[in-house]
Formats: sequence, C-alpha cells, structure tokens
Amino acid sequence: MNCQTPQTWAELQDALFNYPWGLTAPGRHRSPYAYRGMTEDYADLTTSLMRIGGPYAQLEAAILRNFRKYAEEADMFMESEWLWLAMAQHHGLPTRLLDWTYSPYVALHFATDNTEHSRKDGVIWCLDYQKVRELLPRKLRHLVGIESFKFTVNLLEASIKNLQELAQIEKEHGEPFVMFLEPPSLDKRIVNQYALFSMMSNAEERLDTWLEQHPDIYHKIIIPAHLKWEIRDNLDQANINERMLFPGLDGLSAWLKRYYSAKDV
Repeated sequence: MNCQTPQTWAELQDALFNYPWGLTAPGRHRSPYAYRGMTEDYADLTTSLMRIGGPYAQLEAAILRNFRKYAEEADMFMESEWLWLAMAQHHGLPTRLLDWTYSPYVALHFATDNTEHSRKDGVIWCLDYQKVRELLPRKLRHLVGIESFKFTVNLLEASIKNLQELAQIEKEHGEPFVMFLEPPSLDKRIVNQYALFSMMSNAEERLDTWLEQHPDIYHKIIIPAHLKWEIRDNLDQANINERMLFPGLDGLSAWLKRYYSAKDV
C-alpha cells in the first residue's frame, strides 16, 4: 500500500493531485479517487454501526426500522430503504455507511478541523472508485454501466430493493464487496461537502480489512501534525471551512470558534 507523508504545503498539493491525465475523462485532469479525511492517522475505517458494539449487525434492521418509525419530519410516504439509509447516515444514526467526498480539500478539512488533535498526525484515505467498480459482482457492474462507478438511490431501487437482497447478491458472488452510494441532495450540507457514501455488502465487513486484500486500489496521505495549522489557515483562505460545509448557525459558530482559538504551542 502506497503511503505518503508530505512535509510541506507544496508537497501536500503534489500528493493530493498526483494522478495521470485522462483517467476519468479523455483529455481532462480529473481525479479517480474518493477521499476521506480523519484527524488521527491510526484511525480505522470502522462504521458508526460497528462502534455501538454488541451484536450490531443483528441490530441494524431494528435501528433503521425505528428511525423510519419515529422520523416525524421525514416524508412518511418515502418507501426506498436506500433513501432512508442515506438520510439516517446524514443525520448521525449508526449505519454501515462511511462518509467520503469527491473533494480532496473537503477531506483535508476533516483531517484538520479538530484543533484538540492538532498535535496528532492526520490522514486522508484515497480510494480509486474506478477500480472498486471492477470488483463488483457482474450484475452490479452491468447495472452501474461503464461510464459511472457509483449508485444513486433510484438506480439501486430499480434492481435491489433492500439490504436483504444485497446480502443475497454477496452470497451468490462468494465474497464481500464495496459499493459507492451517491446521496440525493437532502440539504446544502451534502451538496457543499461534495459527499458520497461507501457501503459494504454486509454490516460486519470492515472496509480497511477488505482494502488490505486489494492494496492496488487505495493509498493514504499522512498529514504531519506540524503542518496542520498551516493547512487550516490555507483552507480558511480558500473558503473551505465549517461555515461553508455546514451551512447555518451551527456551522458558522463552529468556524468562528476554531478561527479565533489560540494556536497550541
């Protein structure tokens, strides 16, 4: 697995944007990666569902069912389990989904936003979604088509109704797999964060464990602690901050709190 540790802002730019021309569009310099930023480099890719502990895989259906039952503000006529799953993840419910972004700078924000971790190295996971697509079961590769890599709620709903059917596809395939789900534009937060979700074919499979079996489809960029404050100042200057990524008073307050906090020494 390729792991880079840039020591300067310029080296970091080279690491973030180091991919050949024409990978995703002829003649264009567009990234083939999905990015996930984390404030600590030893953090793993366990899901929020895993982190509740206990028999979490057996509890998944009950958690989602009760979310649907009590979600008074949601559209109660919404039937798609995939839409409910995306909405649940977006609002902090423990699910098997993990948050990713198309933007390396958004990922860099999440690797540096917590100033309490400024003395710790951060990390950005870079996952090649084109190569992920090639590892899907044939049925799903055909479904998503040759020009895309991610599934939308509507695309999934047309052929796979729920998580139980997804489990059956895994059983037929003979091994776990990962897929990307592009959430609908539920609010400005999803839009501004350029967000997408990864989803394993079963709730017990850890993405980082799965990636160890496919080392050619991802790499990590370690963010040294000594760079974090410089990165934060540069991101603020570029308008990549809580005020933009979390529109509303909560995001504004979080940005102002961090922006005016004293640098630790």
